[in-house]
Amino acid sequence: MESGLGHDHGGHRHDHGGHRHDHERRSGHERRDGHEHGAIGRWARLRDGISDVVGGHSHDSADQIDDALEADAAGRRALLISLAGLGATAGLQAVVVALSGSVALLGDTLHNVADALTAVPLLIAFAVARRPATARFTYGFGRAEDLAGLAVLAMITLSCALATWASIYRLVHPEHVDHLGAVAAAAVVGFVGNEIVARYRIRVGHQIGSAALVADGLHARTDGFTSLAVLFGAAGVAAGWRWADPVVGLAITAAILGVLRSAVRVVGARLMDAVDPDVVTEATDTLLHTEGVEAVRELRLRWIGHTLRAEADITVDPDLTLAAAHDVAHAAEAHLLRHIRRLSAATIHTSPARHHPTAATA
Repeated sequence: MESGLGHDHGGHRHDHGGHRHDHERRSGHERRDGHEHGAIGRWARLRDGISDVVGGHSHDSADQIDDALEADAAGRRALLISLAGLGATAGLQAVVVALSGSVALLGDTLHNVADALTAVPLLIAFAVARRPATARFTYGFGRAEDLAGLAVLAMITLSCALATWASIYRLVHPEHVDHLGAVAAAAVVGFVGNEIVARYRIRVGHQIGSAALVADGLHARTDGFTSLAVLFGAAGVAAGWRWADPVVGLAITAAILGVLRSAVRVVGARLMDAVDPDVVTEATDTLLHTEGVEAVRELRLRWIGHTLRAEADITVDPDLTLAAAHDVAHAAEAHLLRHIRRLSAATIHTSPARHHPTAATA
């Protein structure tokens, strides 16, 4: 039993003394049923994942995943399927590298291996993020996903360094490249495999709001284009230019640096609590269209993993009773949760307007 006017009931917290209302949307951590854990459910989710891979990606706003359990399942499914796909691609390329000695294909293979392995920290992060909040981690463990994004950046950097070293070494110590047909075929396989994985990861990343998964998808997409570059290296060697293979290897490292820059921007923005300004505008409009809200004094949104949290300070008629102001806060919060995608919680504070509502400007 709490002292004062605050009370906690059924997942809703009302602090009447400060006109504060905080509602935590059910994330589904407590929901367990046979379908979720049964064999039929697992096969159905795997089937849906394969369907997403072979299909295109969409930015349709209706194609978003809002439920936390569904988002987590989609993220894990994307990682597992892409891990298997990239693992098979890299394994095939490694065999061709051993036969041909192509350093360009070696660089591409190393990059594919690194890309596949980035799924491991992300899978761990998705598992950690499902843990409930504690007295120390009061916002939960969603930030583990952002930390995994740093691991993705580290893997991209490592693959770039390894490819650079191998290419420079081959320039200094040139060797003959054999089985050029197999090298070309492996490059095509690498492009196709990476593009399929990239489309899948980016699509699911946008659906669930995961910056780390989007960054991982960008990583895979660059792998695909660098695989095509290996074709030029093989063509150059076939024409008698022994230097073509290591030079293409260096070109691949430049491409890897490009995707590293893009990934740093995506992950860095998330770590700095960056939010799409359009989402902020939409949330502000949603609050202003709530009956009883005269103005929005302050609105803050932040990502925690792949869910959003909102904190808002709204002004209401100063003549409202405490109960009426509370009702306005409750309605504003409900509107936000209903209209803002991937919003999991909202804290609304009400303040009295400084002037009469009839004099308020729109």
